[in-house]
Amino acid sequence: MSTASPPCAGRRRWLRPLLVYMALAAAGPVGAQPQEPVKLRVVGGLAGVNQHTRHEAPFWTTQLQKLSGGKYTAEIVPFDRAGIRGQELLSLVRLGTLPFGTLLLSLAAAKDAELAAPDLAGLNPDAASLRRTVATFRPRLEALLRERHGAELLAVYAYPAQVLFCRKPLAGLADLRGRTVRTSSPTQTDWVDSLGGKAVQIPFADIVTNVRAGNVDCAITGTMSGNTIGLHQVTTHIHTMAISWGLSVFVAHGATWRDLPEDLRTLLKRELPRLERDIWNESESETDEGIACNVGEASCRGGGPGRMTAVRPGPADQALRREILKSTVLPRWLQRCGASCADSWNRYLAPTVGIDAKPM
Repeated sequence: MSTASPPCAGRRRWLRPLLVYMALAAAGPVGAQPQEPVKLRVVGGLAGVNQHTRHEAPFWTTQLQKLSGGKYTAEIVPFDRAGIRGQELLSLVRLGTLPFGTLLLSLAAAKDAELAAPDLAGLNPDAASLRRTVATFRPRLEALLRERHGAELLAVYAYPAQVLFCRKPLAGLADLRGRTVRTSSPTQTDWVDSLGGKAVQIPFADIVTNVRAGNVDCAITGTMSGNTIGLHQVTTHIHTMAISWGLSVFVAHGATWRDLPEDLRTLLKRELPRLERDIWNESESETDEGIACNVGEASCRGGGPGRMTAVRPGPADQALRREILKSTVLPRWLQRCGASCADSWNRYLAPTVGIDAKPM
């Protein structure tokens, strides 16, 4: 079954809005008249999820103007509604075509595999471990974005835990053998492969359609974002272990950042950590509430109540998670990333994870 448009048609669909955005960005952050306020143009994260609608978009469209007394304003468009492929955002920021952007690390890793390190599948089974990992690896993240891509790291965001939704019963991770599973990154694909499943990468917006059609048996996505798109209506079981988290980074083109008025840079350096904190808190609370909503618990407030069965990870799943990380996910990432990534892992992450990387 194929409903794909011809390649040239697909390219035109995303190229036209990109060219419009490039024309806007080329004008720089300053308005046409000297008296006008500075107006930033920002590409944000995924559309439709609460991290964007409740936090990221209001910050740029409303709060920035209030915080600056009307001196600074911004426009923001989610990357998946701007006609821009997530895999291309890092290159566009490096070139200066996009002055500010929120990049999903799983997609940016297509251009630089080391960016995937803090969100490898199976690395962070809970929010506490994710916070430790990001805090430990953040200096390296800042350095490689600046040195390799000319980008200034301004914030790190997290989506709710990425977990398994399945349309047939399962008792644990081992039951994925033989099932077709939607994934969104190479490291999630490695995870599914190691369990004997068949991984297929499907855009977030197309998950429900493919599950309903029977093209996939399970899907890995966020606990609450899956609920938001109605995944709980077409699946029956949710495995609550976090496979990954959908980390993203908010970055600025280096020269654009340095050319901003000093008071604006000061304001953003003060306020963006608050935005980051709010998004992380939302991520943690939504992880729990997403599960509650999908199974139909009374604590569900922000989602649609479902009737799913929650499969909680026991000792066998916890041991399997660590073994998969050590034997499959980490080695395959190193194959994509190279010897220098083994050094990076061993310096920043091995001391806390307790697993050494062996150069390939």
